Amino acid sequence: MVYVFEFEIVEEEGWFVAIPFDFSGATQGESVAEACEMAADWLRTEIEYRLMNNEVIPEATLEHKPQRGGRVLLVAVDVSLDSVEKVSAKDAAVLLGVTRSRISQMVKEGLLTGFRVGRDVYVTLDSIRARIAEKPKVGRPKKDKACA
Repeated sequence: MVYVFEFEIVEEEGWFVAIPFDFSGATQGESVAEACEMAADWLRTEIEYRLMNNEVIPEATLEHKPQRGGRVLLVAVDVSLDSVEKVSAKDAAVLLGVTRSRISQMVKEGLLTGFRVGRDVYVTLDSIRARIAEKPKVGRPKKDKACA
């Protein structure tokens, strides 16, 4: 589905800041063009997050006037759960070398980002890549001898 929202771009301290009218938050770039790209990335990520977590996506309000002395930018992104880079929980377990139940546990603990579509559970590839980059130590943490 295509989502269209407006952002205001203002220049602050040498950066171009893109602030959405219908969401909290902002993003920035070193140029207007980069701020526009970042606004599209920001909006895509926000919509994906809300879709994965069954959260409400606000109704877009359009035809805003600049509120901070900037200019209004219209940003459109085509987003659905199908566009999220993901693998099944089973495949995530293979990629990380853990059990399927450990994947469920890691999603619950916030160590991985996952979501359901019907009965199927998926894990985002971004969260798997981040976990691999962390290079967590294998096994259980050692007990502190002072506590033993």
